[in-house]
Amino acid sequence: MKALFEQSNIGKMQVKNRFIRSATWENMTTEDGHMTDKLYDIYEELAQGGVGLIITGYANIVIEEQPNPGMMGIYDDSFIDEYQKLTELVHTYDSKIVMQLAYGGTKTTHNVGERIIYAPSEVAEKGTNTLGKSMTKAEIDYIIHAFALSAKRAQQAGFDGVEIHGAHTYLINQFLSPYYNRRTDQYGGSLENRMRFLVEVFLQMRKLVGDDFSIMVKLTASEFFEGGLTFAETRVICKTLENIGVDAIEISGNIHGKASTMIGQYFDGYQLQEEGYFVEYGKAISDDVDIPIITVGGLANIETIETILGTTNIAYFAIARPLLSEPHLIKRWQAGDRRPGICEHCSKCRTRRGNFCVVHNKR
Repeated sequence: MKALFEQSNIGKMQVKNRFIRSATWENMTTEDGHMTDKLYDIYEELAQGGVGLIITGYANIVIEEQPNPGMMGIYDDSFIDEYQKLTELVHTYDSKIVMQLAYGGTKTTHNVGERIIYAPSEVAEKGTNTLGKSMTKAEIDYIIHAFALSAKRAQQAGFDGVEIHGAHTYLINQFLSPYYNRRTDQYGGSLENRMRFLVEVFLQMRKLVGDDFSIMVKLTASEFFEGGLTFAETRVICKTLENIGVDAIEISGNIHGKASTMIGQYFDGYQLQEEGYFVEYGKAISDDVDIPIITVGGLANIETIETILGTTNIAYFAIARPLLSEPHLIKRWQAGDRRPGICEHCSKCRTRRGNFCVVHNKR
């Protein structure tokens, strides 16, 4: 029987428990994405708090593309030394750390009009209404190579792996989506073609980092709107990722700010849950594949998490907001205090001074 506080593996990476800090944009770097003392302190406290694996806030892979201010960078070699300091700090507490790599694309309102923003097709992002440039084959190759180089830099900096952000309407998600991807070349049309960009990103990464470095992928379960990526398609994508050697898949969604109105509804035959929004989707995929599946979204109660662990093949539980309000939550649970996290799910974490809990953990 699986236990929450036991060692397990994501690829060759050994993780001391089944709790993951999901990628969270902190908005606390320098203007060009470099580390600050405040950010080092946040990651050290997370590691002290007992979480098995930390996934960093998303890092931009090319200098000209920054979907949000204050986000980490990994677009050139100048970051390697400062990230070595970060990874050594986290490893001191027997936690592992993975860097999330992303090209945000049109899921942005930051500096729009001042830079070229790539997209698979000229279709405005639903939430931001930002329009991107339909990519040429040369531009596709450029971004694929940038993803691979960024993974290599992360490896050189001592990270235990990387996570490819293929969810939340960022560029990779848009290539997967029939709504956003209207291409008629080898990167558009059929699901096999729409997957090609993500598959090539992974394969080029694997060539540069070798087989022992963990590569995870974050996917949107469904786009939850007519004409978007369906859960049936996501299941096919997950089988493909397993077959080419991806080490773990995190199943998420793009319902930020909309969860309260969507909970309990059925999409593609599965219901969004009040705690563990995407558990039903993660459960189905965990039955399809033999690699670890991570669920994320609204998790704050250890009793619920244990039930999911005991009744599904889901292997890991990713938490974000509860760790903003209570960085030592996992250590508290492990010590026997099983009260739910104190997070009030008010979603007021995002402030102009960075992302932190304004109720319980003021900075």
